[in-house]
Amino acid sequence: MKRFAVCFLAIFGILACSQHADAQLIDRAERLILTTFGDRNADSTNVAAQPVTAAERMYRDSVTIKEMEARLEAMRLTEMMLRAELDSSRIEGVTADSLRHARMRHNIDSLRSLTAGVPVVADGDTLFTLYANRGGHTPLDRADMITDALTKIRKSRHNPADSVYSLDTDGYTYIMYGDKVIVTLTDYDALWEGMTRLELAERYIPVLSAKIADMKKVHSFKEFAIRAVMFLLVLVVQYLLFKFTNYLFRKLRRYIIRLKQQRIRPVIVRDYELLNKRQLGRIMIFFSNILRYIVLLIQLTFSVPMLFAIFPQTEKLALTIFFYIMEPVKMVLRSVADYVPNLFIILVIWFCIKYLIKGLRYIATEIENEKLKISGFYPDWAKPSFNIIRFLLYAFMVAMIYPYLPGSNSGVFQGISVFVGLIVSLGSSTVIGNIIAGLVITYMRPFKIGDRIKLNETTGNVIEKTPFVTRLRTPKNEVVTIPNSFIMSSHTVNYSASARQFGLIIHTTVTIGYDVPWRQVHQLLINAARLTHGVQEHPKPFVLETELQDYYPCYQINAYIKDADRQAVIMTDLMQNIQDVFNEAGVEIMSPKYIATRDGSPSTIPADPLKDQYPDPA
Repeated sequence: MKRFAVCFLAIFGILACSQHADAQLIDRAERLILTTFGDRNADSTNVAAQPVTAAERMYRDSVTIKEMEARLEAMRLTEMMLRAELDSSRIEGVTADSLRHARMRHNIDSLRSLTAGVPVVADGDTLFTLYANRGGHTPLDRADMITDALTKIRKSRHNPADSVYSLDTDGYTYIMYGDKVIVTLTDYDALWEGMTRLELAERYIPVLSAKIADMKKVHSFKEFAIRAVMFLLVLVVQYLLFKFTNYLFRKLRRYIIRLKQQRIRPVIVRDYELLNKRQLGRIMIFFSNILRYIVLLIQLTFSVPMLFAIFPQTEKLALTIFFYIMEPVKMVLRSVADYVPNLFIILVIWFCIKYLIKGLRYIATEIENEKLKISGFYPDWAKPSFNIIRFLLYAFMVAMIYPYLPGSNSGVFQGISVFVGLIVSLGSSTVIGNIIAGLVITYMRPFKIGDRIKLNETTGNVIEKTPFVTRLRTPKNEVVTIPNSFIMSSHTVNYSASARQFGLIIHTTVTIGYDVPWRQVHQLLINAARLTHGVQEHPKPFVLETELQDYYPCYQINAYIKDADRQAVIMTDLMQNIQDVFNEAGVEIMSPKYIATRDGSPSTIPADPLKDQYPDPA
């Protein structure tokens, strides 16, 4: 019996030491014990039925013990084999788990740069970010479910904020609030964060606890009462600011009115009253009203978002309103700051072109005043050439500045530029023609300012030359505007240019009868020309006989003058002198088909008192 007890304890120890033994091994050990106990009981019964000797009993016990030892040895071998199989399966399982985690981590690393996480937001605060799906729920669905769970917890009054804990199972880790599940974490969630599920849960629990406590505090009745008082306080302060601002600007308006009556002086520019006192006062009042509106708008810019920010329900709206107000201001300031280098480049280009034009203007003035002479370049070309070069320089400056203008790269800006260019090109053909004609006229030099010219049937002095038109003043003080393209297509007579260089020949024709000797007529006409003021002595006047008509010959007197502007006056004097000289010589100036009857009637020659009545202007 003692050896049997020892064997039983050995078997029990083996079974107790093998914590991870297979179920088959345990079953075999139980069957062996039951068999042993059964055989022993059977032997005891038989012994009771049939008395045996002590030697037989010893023999049977030794046989039984040997059988038990053999069975224990077989069981030990079986245990060793089962342990080996169990260790092998455990290693295979660990290896499979490692490979699976490695594949999951590789997939996550490949998706990390492409996948944007979904933030879990509660009351405007971002708690954490989800990247992985769970079951059939996307990260967005999971974030919405977490937000809904937090909202329900916020309305709950039963659990304190520190009752957040984690519950781990085979495939998931749950973050609980009482009996409610807030977040369900998977292996993918942990791999996205580079930690285990339990570590990730320990990381999220303080965040969720703090947020739940904050939500419960914010949405409490006491907090609501405090925020309502703050809301009313902001309204009262804003109302008082409005009243105070309007009071200040009313005082400013009264001060401007007194200033207008006492101290303001009118703005006078070169004896011209640009702005009187009344206009200045109205302008100052207008700008004071604009300033008042700006101050009120600035106050509303800060007070309205402040009112909305008091309550959590409208806090997002407050941020949105403040963003709508401040973002354009920030954008403008940022654009101005970014544009400063381009503005510096534009100023450099503008200053360079400005001083280059000043230098060219000085040179053109010197050439025009004939202080600087250039061979083959006339003084009257100086100003037009300067205008052309100045236009080209300004065009070059605009072309250089254009890329640095704000919005020059935008499609709208370019579209407007193309549209304007198209309109100009379609509607400026006549204008361009006049400009080209003006340039050609300038360098052809058919006339200059002050010249007496004849253009078709118009005679007058040139008073203005522009790139588009030329203006003439006729002897009757009529100003005639003629397009340059018309001048290019017409013939022009310049009286002044010929008068300055060679002398302008004025002429008139008289008809004298054949009864007067032609030599006498020639001399009388020359004498009349010499008596005319403005006729040059050299070259001398001369007479041309232009026609020999049936009734009379035609005599043309020609005389040189230098002042083409007095052509009409000199011609008048010449005709008066011709009449006086012929009357003194007793020669009649016969009109065409004039018939004089000599029947004793008096002569048509005026008497001498006529000469005294109309003295010689010279």
